[in-house]
Amino acid sequence: MPSSALKTKRPIRIMPPELQNQIAAGEVVERPASVLKELMENSLDAGATSIDISIDQGGQGLIEILDNGWGMTPDELELALTRHATSKVTNIRELATIDSFGFRGEALPSIASVSRLTLTSIAQGEDEGFEVEVDAGRVVSRGPAALRSGTRLTVRDLFVSIPARLKFLKTPATEARRCQEAFFRLALTRLDVHLSFTSGGRKVFTFQADEPLPKRLAQAWPPAVTDALQPFDYRQDNYRIHGVAGGPQAAQGRGDRILLYVNGRPVQDKMLLRAVRDAYSGRLLSREYPQAVVFAEIPSQELDVNVHPAKNEVRFRNESAVFSAVRRAILSALEQTGPAAEYSRHAPSFDRNGSFDRGMPNPLGANSSNASQPFLGTRIGVSPGSDFQRRGECELPLDLRPRDTQTDEHWLKADAVASQPAGPSISQAPNAPAFSGPELYLGQLAETYLILRGEDGTLSLIDQHAAHERVLYHSFEQTGQRGDSQPLVSPLQLTLHPSEATQLQELWADLKLLGFDMQTPTPDTLSVRAIPALLTASRAKEYLRAAVSGQAKDIRGLWAMMSCKAAIKAGQSLALDEALSLLATWRGTPDRDYCPHGRPVRVSWSLGDLERLFKRKA
Repeated sequence: MPSSALKTKRPIRIMPPELQNQIAAGEVVERPASVLKELMENSLDAGATSIDISIDQGGQGLIEILDNGWGMTPDELELALTRHATSKVTNIRELATIDSFGFRGEALPSIASVSRLTLTSIAQGEDEGFEVEVDAGRVVSRGPAALRSGTRLTVRDLFVSIPARLKFLKTPATEARRCQEAFFRLALTRLDVHLSFTSGGRKVFTFQADEPLPKRLAQAWPPAVTDALQPFDYRQDNYRIHGVAGGPQAAQGRGDRILLYVNGRPVQDKMLLRAVRDAYSGRLLSREYPQAVVFAEIPSQELDVNVHPAKNEVRFRNESAVFSAVRRAILSALEQTGPAAEYSRHAPSFDRNGSFDRGMPNPLGANSSNASQPFLGTRIGVSPGSDFQRRGECELPLDLRPRDTQTDEHWLKADAVASQPAGPSISQAPNAPAFSGPELYLGQLAETYLILRGEDGTLSLIDQHAAHERVLYHSFEQTGQRGDSQPLVSPLQLTLHPSEATQLQELWADLKLLGFDMQTPTPDTLSVRAIPALLTASRAKEYLRAAVSGQAKDIRGLWAMMSCKAAIKAGQSLALDEALSLLATWRGTPDRDYCPHGRPVRVSWSLGDLERLFKRKA
């Protein structure tokens, strides 16, 4: 018999009201953020044009909401604390076409059953308000109260009577952030309402009524994101899809800035998310996420909003049509950005001089024979004085046939890791994949791709930037320790958006490990006195700006960004020994087929592939 089975038979009984409320609370009161969401929705549904919210101790100590809505009479106020009482639904027909945020009668009594709740309200046209105090579901006092207009609802000591529920809450800082996110998501649905949010006595948001969506977003998202947003407003059949979509160049490694709404209600829907991501297909790497705020307006008869207790999910009658409409709406925004938006930030701009930034250490190591001079771009089969090298042309007069002389051949042996870069010390890992055989290095194409011919005739192009990214990232994985720092003559100064300041605090310890020496003289100012040895001052500033804008969420994300900033760039000419050194080290690196961001490092064609390309075989 399972240990959870009842040991004795019990009669079926109706649960007492306090137990009913506790169970209902488990559906709608998961944490402080869910309480805030329920109460804020009630204020919006009550016709409020101004809502002020304050929390303390992450919402567990205090959640207070003051609105100027219609208010309630004393009788209505008592009913509001009774299960299944609502002003939003009166019959079955309205249940199917609900256009308010919610209608459950258990929200307020459920919250009151797990907290100390005070509800004060005054009906429009009345001279005096009324107040009810509830402690863990029991009414402890009621009577007249002074209030100018609307409703004030105070929730204190959430879950104090249920220690088992209390222990599952996160730190006050984490719970406060979730409350802030819940407030922000709802704030985007009603641009006509004045809203404010205060946490621990600090004013976090103040949204003015009738301000445009981008301006409201700019208070929460950094400029690197909001500057790349494009508005869209698309109609298809009976659907209207509108909002803003971020440029591909502002993509980040997490999907928390994709906000979805259906008929004004925040939702979490996998199908809508797929539609958004599908619109960015070919514009982003596999692990990148765009920013988007998508409002879908769909006839209520084509929706079922009663799928989830907290109304976070919806069901669509015609999913394919909704998917198509959302995808096309996002594409209409991306088309406004033009061809310039079709690139990724991981494909750096070309340096047409063909040399490294001399303020940056040679990523291939100080032992390279050309480390003290610009790269000369020596190519197999091209003499240093040829017209191709003097003109800097990309086309190479390559002879793809096997060579007879050993001096002209540069084979990368399967078990060789020769001429390793002196920077990261990379050794052959025990789990590194085996190689099928040696490969001949033929030269560099477009100062970006390294050309290899396998022993079996396979032709491969290696993206030098992606290959070096993988090498550097593996070095970070191996060491996992503090990076070398270089002090700056003059500290770097960065002005921080509030969201950037919050992100900086989350990444602070990891950035210090990478080699940044930082201070925050003021909450919105970052002063950097030392930077990682792999970066120049300008690249360090770009790196920090990208990190605090949300492009990295943990130490691995920071490693990937550092690898990208420090790696050899596209358009940089490599001398022979430098190319061989990079290739040999890359061949001994695990997971070498993809860069840390998911881009392929190698593209290959077998002899059969080439014959089909030239129509030599079917």
